[in-house]
Amino acid sequence: MKALLQRVKEASVTIEADQLSSINQGLLILVGLEKGDDISIGIRILEKILSYRVFNDADGRMNLSVKDIAGGVLLVPQFTLAASTGRGLRPSFSDAMPPAEAHDLFQEMYQKLKERYEPTLSGRFGADMRVALVNDGPVTFLLELR
Repeated sequence: MKALLQRVKEASVTIEADQLSSINQGLLILVGLEKGDDISIGIRILEKILSYRVFNDADGRMNLSVKDIAGGVLLVPQFTLAASTGRGLRPSFSDAMPPAEAHDLFQEMYQKLKERYEPTLSGRFGADMRVALVNDGPVTFLLELR
């Protein structure tokens, strides 16, 4: 499982002309699900995300989590994060979780995240989304768990 965290001033997801969700300061999290991932891995990565210290304290050091600043969390499924890019000039998606399984796991992760932290919003699995953000820093981290 891969989670790309971006510290944002604001972020939103739009599908066609309708804005589905938006947050102000917080984390935009793009999630790539791979074969073999399950909810136990999902919960571990979500707990790490909520406690990951990427926001500045009064001294300008990254010592605060999204919980500490009461920021928003926007969880977005991103199939392409599961791509293998080590060979050739075209990404391979052979390691990506099949869509039906990935949909169910993403939905379960979103519900678990909402139970643990608010405000939490999400994108829509399988939709053609427009994700807009104002990256703060920029500060971006790739978390990977297997």
